[in-house]
Amino acid sequence: MSSGGLTDKARIGISGLDDVLAGGLTRDRLYLLEGHPGTGKTTLALQFLLEGVAAGETCLYITLSETEDELRAGARSHGWELPPKIDIFELIPPETLLDEAQQQSLLYSSDLELGETTRLIFEAIERCKPSRVVLDSLSEIRLLAQNSLRYRRQILAVKHYFARYGATVLLLDDLTAEAQDKTVHSIAHGVLRLEEMMPLYGPERRRLRVIKYRGQAFRGGYHDFAIVNGGVRVFPRLVASEHHTGFTHSQASCGIKEIDALLGGGVEAGSSTLVLGPAGTGKSLLVLHFVVAAAERGERAAMFIFDEEVSLLVARAKGLGIDLEPMLNDGRLILEAVDAAELSPGEFAHRVRHCIDDLGVRTLVIDSLNGYQQAMPEEQFLVLHMHELLTFLNRKGVSTFLTVAQHGLVGDMQAPVDLTYLSDTVVLLRYFEAQGRVRRAISVIKKRAGPHEDTIREYQITASGIRVGAPIKAFQGVLTGVPQYAEHGPSLFEDSTE
Repeated sequence: MSSGGLTDKARIGISGLDDVLAGGLTRDRLYLLEGHPGTGKTTLALQFLLEGVAAGETCLYITLSETEDELRAGARSHGWELPPKIDIFELIPPETLLDEAQQQSLLYSSDLELGETTRLIFEAIERCKPSRVVLDSLSEIRLLAQNSLRYRRQILAVKHYFARYGATVLLLDDLTAEAQDKTVHSIAHGVLRLEEMMPLYGPERRRLRVIKYRGQAFRGGYHDFAIVNGGVRVFPRLVASEHHTGFTHSQASCGIKEIDALLGGGVEAGSSTLVLGPAGTGKSLLVLHFVVAAAERGERAAMFIFDEEVSLLVARAKGLGIDLEPMLNDGRLILEAVDAAELSPGEFAHRVRHCIDDLGVRTLVIDSLNGYQQAMPEEQFLVLHMHELLTFLNRKGVSTFLTVAQHGLVGDMQAPVDLTYLSDTVVLLRYFEAQGRVRRAISVIKKRAGPHEDTIREYQITASGIRVGAPIKAFQGVLTGVPQYAEHGPSLFEDSTE
């Protein structure tokens, strides 16, 4: 059937994949979808056909490896009932080919089977005249062909036959051939590969890559995807250079005048702030003050927490005088607990984009990067992921806060990843010992957007949140954790010895 009157692209029906393919597949062409068993080829192919039905097209699924009952059962597992417009042709060898008497011939049985298989495929095309075709799978045809030359000729014959009817064809291959066999790669108009990786801990991770797409620009590289109830979901790789939004350059306060003074008035829209410190210094509490201040201004904020449950954070914040429930109820605050073992970096970036582009979030917190690092299959690429994500957020005018827990409590401490050079502002929290007590100190080490205080202030975590004192002048070496008394004069809280 001619594709006249249809759009120039056959959409897959998976928004993320259509984005990667610049709108979908060029019509009337043959494509290869390859991947090892279990990577989601059949599910993706069914979504391709269901999208065709939604566009009013006739579709054909030719199966050589699964029965029609298995296909329909797989579709029902995703909540789909395959409509009549999807013709399922279950290709079973004729009974004569299974008859031992018929197999005793001067011809090889494979010659008969390959020719008969091809004839049956052509008859199915003649009968249905489909716009979209899925052939599952090439491994059966490859086994019948027995050698690369016959296999290539057979695929070429199928390709030219499909071209006569103006069909967009998806060939599925389970990669059972030798790795060097690129027979179909050279024939196909485009090649899409699905891959599955198994980390040392946690569930499998899946990713895809467009290896080839003739005459069409596409989004290159690897893109994470997941098979969920409802089909395949693809999370295109984030490219920050494609996103830029004009925004007002303003400063945002956290509601604590001493911290605002440390920051030179507050943090700028479209900038990132890194909060460093050992466990227990109040990193989450500090960024919560910025989140609450944003909500009180009428803005929408989002907080992705990797290290605790939402209910525990809400209860802990309430114990410190911060009631998050009204903000959660009216939608000003989005709190999402992230399981690092279950979430791929691509899916996390997709969730962040959804918050920014669809929900209008302008203050975003990632707490903490230690947890985010565990979601990375290859930890050495964390900095590259964060660079792209922070650039995207900055271009969208979002105030971003990141927390990192340093190893150790006092003295020389190391962070698991160094993002200080990527962040526009770096806030350092420290424990130090003075007058027989363990105290906390806060300082701003870096701020790109403007001047800031170079002082070190003591702070306390109280039942009403963070309380910040005057600059510490009587001690030196506070940031080392073991300060020395330098001069007389009050510098700590007046009631700190009570």
